[in-house]
Amino acid sequence: MAEPERRRLLLRNFLSPEICKELAFIHKSCCTIGYRPNVFSTTLSHLIATNSPHLIMPFVPIRERLKEKVEEYFGCEYELFVEFTGLISWCKGASIGWHSDDNRDHLKQRDFSAVCYLNNYEVDFLGGLFRFQDGEPSTIAPMAGDVVIYTADERNIHSVSEISEGERITLALWFSRDASHDEDANLLKSLSNCSLSSPVGSIASCFPVLASTNMYWFPPEEASRFQTGFNICSARLCTLGFDVCFSNNSDKESPFTTRDSCSINLKVLEEPLYLTCGDALLTREFVNILHALQVVQFYCWKASEFETAESTDTVSVPLSELQRQKITLLRAVLVKDLKLAETLIGRINSQRPLEERFRSRFSDVVSND
Repeated sequence: MAEPERRRLLLRNFLSPEICKELAFIHKSCCTIGYRPNVFSTTLSHLIATNSPHLIMPFVPIRERLKEKVEEYFGCEYELFVEFTGLISWCKGASIGWHSDDNRDHLKQRDFSAVCYLNNYEVDFLGGLFRFQDGEPSTIAPMAGDVVIYTADERNIHSVSEISEGERITLALWFSRDASHDEDANLLKSLSNCSLSSPVGSIASCFPVLASTNMYWFPPEEASRFQTGFNICSARLCTLGFDVCFSNNSDKESPFTTRDSCSINLKVLEEPLYLTCGDALLTREFVNILHALQVVQFYCWKASEFETAESTDTVSVPLSELQRQKITLLRAVLVKDLKLAETLIGRINSQRPLEERFRSRFSDVVSND
């Protein structure tokens, strides 16, 4: 009898819980708006462009292991190139109907697909089931560490059901037999340009830089006016219990006024800032909002380890009334719709507030950043 046609393969626990958490940390600390409504994305080229190329390192062994597995299963050893690698999160309201992954002329180079799940169905999100139109497995409930690989053509028409709650995070890869679509060539070129602009060893090489302000505004159709929605970086900090302050000097003029143009003032997110927790301002200065977000998300990722470490209090000072007013104004400009942000990316739930735990470990986190 002829061997059955190989169309897809589900690999359980292909990624460890630790690597799933690390990739989720990278996404939550770096992502921009995605290619579909209510979707956020982080690409390798974006990490390089924002001066965070060190965050590419965890992807390297995963890409190689997956390429080898795809080549082995589909019998095309040493034939494939990684065409695209990206972290994608699907939030409430996101979905995609029946399609194949090569369903556009500019996608015809895609031969195989791999979707790696980084968090859990019915724990971290509801909805978001991955369904194939025919064949087995027909429906996949995403579980952290699992990977599904399949041909990118019409033999694997599939869909993702609507997310009804939470944030569904995946690592998606596509593979091609066409060497002209090798992702690595473009990445190496970008890395060379990055190293030339910020030589290793310079202080500038240590900190992230923001991409275009528009890339961090949700929903994207409001990014030219900034009248509704929220800045992703600011919103993620807010949902974790933090606000930003651009000066610990109460006499310094606020970077925002009610008469100012938001599109111009959002450039201030590229400037040094401080975090506030409740009624206190932490006196450690961050280079920009992306730097602050990466440090906070790093703490979220490593919180259990910090809980067992020796406590080291950081210096904090009470907020003045003028600083409170500035922070309220900043939130009104940067996170116009906190309820929408909490609906899409959630709000942390803990018996002990994150900001309180973070404050007690803040010096250790920053010193290891």
